[in-house]
Amino acid sequence: MGGRAVGLGQIGREVKAKLVHSNTPLANGLGIQMIKFILSFFLFCSLMFGPDICGTQKKKLHVILSYQGQNYPLKKELECETDKLTHFYTFILRPDASYSILIDGRERDSGSMYTDWDILPPRKIKDVKAKKPADWDDREYIDDPNGIKPEGYDSIPKEIPDPNAKEPEDWDDDENGIWKPPMIPNPAYKGPWKRKKIKNPNYKGKWRIPYIDNPEFEDDPDLYVLKPIKYVGIDVWQVKAGSIYDNILICDDPQYAKEVVQEVFANREIEKESFEEAEKIRKAKEEEEAERAREEGEKRRRERGYDRHRHRDRYRDKYRKHYSRDFDDYHDEL
Repeated sequence: MGGRAVGLGQIGREVKAKLVHSNTPLANGLGIQMIKFILSFFLFCSLMFGPDICGTQKKKLHVILSYQGQNYPLKKELECETDKLTHFYTFILRPDASYSILIDGRERDSGSMYTDWDILPPRKIKDVKAKKPADWDDREYIDDPNGIKPEGYDSIPKEIPDPNAKEPEDWDDDENGIWKPPMIPNPAYKGPWKRKKIKNPNYKGKWRIPYIDNPEFEDDPDLYVLKPIKYVGIDVWQVKAGSIYDNILICDDPQYAKEVVQEVFANREIEKESFEEAEKIRKAKEEEEAERAREEGEKRRRERGYDRHRHRDRYRDKYRKHYSRDFDDYHDEL
């Protein structure tokens, strides 16, 4: 999985970590859990944050928060990085319950705990008893009431004789009847007359069910407060070895966390160059091995072909020797 870092960050405090892979992941659960105590995999954690990679299909970034004994996953679908370079993942949770998710110091997503997790009931709900007012006009366009049908409009024929048609030279009126030009669509015919559409001066927009205060909503000013974080647990399930975590940080200073990311990424270009060089060597080795395998396969095919020809010649000689007398007698008789 090359080298890839996962940085966790900021819960009003900062949480950061670094994860390095040595092989391309087949199936990985690479979340980091800030938990009060560890007894089993299924115990509730304060926060679970990190990438979940499985083959080429699944590359999800998990953000799971714990509230009153229940775990709540982020409702948004976020993707994590899947290359083999170092990456930092940062999660910021603020006292107003707003949050930000950063990857390598750049914001990937943001929002609010009130809307992006199903922790509390929504503040507002649709008023199921509401009905559209009888005088609500939601027609954006209406027929022009001042429109008048042009005189003679209804007498315009749908088809007219083709003005460019000519009577065939061999046409016989006595035999074929009087020649008439074929009919073609009339370009002047516009179909049944309709008034033009104009903007409706009374248009109020599309009516939507109004929202009202949710009677089941009860605010929690400490919604952002997590259970005390005493341990950091790493939740890993994978079929390939080589994942390394480093630079785990929990703090309450976003600026300090940013400086940590910048410090770790100071050697980013060197890492990238080293990785690219290693990839060149790896690919060259693979191509060399593939070429060697092709040559060996071709050699084996040639050897098999030589053996087949040699066996065929040996069988032919044996056949001729065995039946040569019969052939000679036959020729003598002829």
